[in-house]
Amino acid sequence: MPQAKTSDHWAALIASFLGWTLDAFDFFLVAFCLTSIAKEFHQSDKAIAFSVTLTLAFRPIGALIFGLLADRYGRRLPMMIDLIFYSVVEVATGFAPNFTIFLVLRALFGIGMGGEWGVGASLAMEKVPPKWRGVLSGLLQQGYALGNLMAALCIWLFLDKWGWRPLFFLGGLPALLALFVRLRVKESEVWEKSKSESPQNTSWAGIGKSISGHWKLFFYLVLFMTGMNFVSHGTQDMYPTFLQRFWHYDTAQRSIISAVSMVGAILGGTLVGLISDRIGRRKAIIISLLLGVLVIPVWAYAPRAGIIIVGAFFLQFFAQGAWGVIPAHLSELAPNNLRGLLPGLAYQCGVLIAGSVGYIEAVFSEHMSYATAMAATAATVFIFTAIVAAFGKEKKGISFES
Repeated sequence: MPQAKTSDHWAALIASFLGWTLDAFDFFLVAFCLTSIAKEFHQSDKAIAFSVTLTLAFRPIGALIFGLLADRYGRRLPMMIDLIFYSVVEVATGFAPNFTIFLVLRALFGIGMGGEWGVGASLAMEKVPPKWRGVLSGLLQQGYALGNLMAALCIWLFLDKWGWRPLFFLGGLPALLALFVRLRVKESEVWEKSKSESPQNTSWAGIGKSISGHWKLFFYLVLFMTGMNFVSHGTQDMYPTFLQRFWHYDTAQRSIISAVSMVGAILGGTLVGLISDRIGRRKAIIISLLLGVLVIPVWAYAPRAGIIIVGAFFLQFFAQGAWGVIPAHLSELAPNNLRGLLPGLAYQCGVLIAGSVGYIEAVFSEHMSYATAMAATAATVFIFTAIVAAFGKEKKGISFES
């Protein structure tokens, strides 16, 4: 492969990875600061958990807006606009004067977060070599885990000293990433070729016609991504609160356990992504989810801290291992002229449906132990999603340009 093209696909991958990392960083700040934010605004844990649900609920709007723009005008410009948009919202969150404004800002952030993944994943997956698409997909997706890890470390180092507001000021960093995209990342050759050879496919009428022709695929992807989002958010969003309420761990202990679990997520996502290049996307996802079920008792009911850390590491290793395959798998299933929209919108519609899981777990924990609420939810969604994956299709290693 020519050096220039190699440099180009790495630039696109780095930009998409960092965009998703900074997205996740801000999202998980709310989860880690949940008790502190609730105390300042005089709200219950359930009310702040609702703000997380609100962010998830608005993500499909962002996926729709920026996905359509990406398929109509190319991947780069919508990505830069999205990065700047959610940077402004993140910084503004740190200045929220009351709970109502805080909720409005979290909804707006959901729009920015929903737009970033679909545009970034389509840009990166269209540029990387097909034979390495799985492992690089795993690397891309684990920007989410790295953002979680960064949030945990910031909470550990700064929350007790600074409070929660200054942490959101770090959200201005994506604006610098937009500058990197402007200077270093080239437009997707796949999108340019599609526009050049069949301009009607990238017109608004062509996009609309293609959407109506792929409704069955979209319905399946929404169902599948609903399960995948239950897997992710059901084991992450309320986990810091679970460690505090059930195990009575302090800020430092919660941050360390969450950080270790995200190391497992990064390793699992990359490794399972690599394995999917060998054995196929669906098989890698199913195996990873079923192995995750075996870890749930240790993750939820471990009798002491050392075992809890082991359970957290391996639960996220397998949960995010399955997730590592997703950018490649969904990009391969989507047609060229809908790759900016279809995977991202299906992903975020799945988030919309699964977004209530944190609230559900918080409600369940009022009637049973937090451990039982977390474990029962996790086991159910892991098995359900493995079954849905088994009934799907795959196009591992397909050439987008042919």
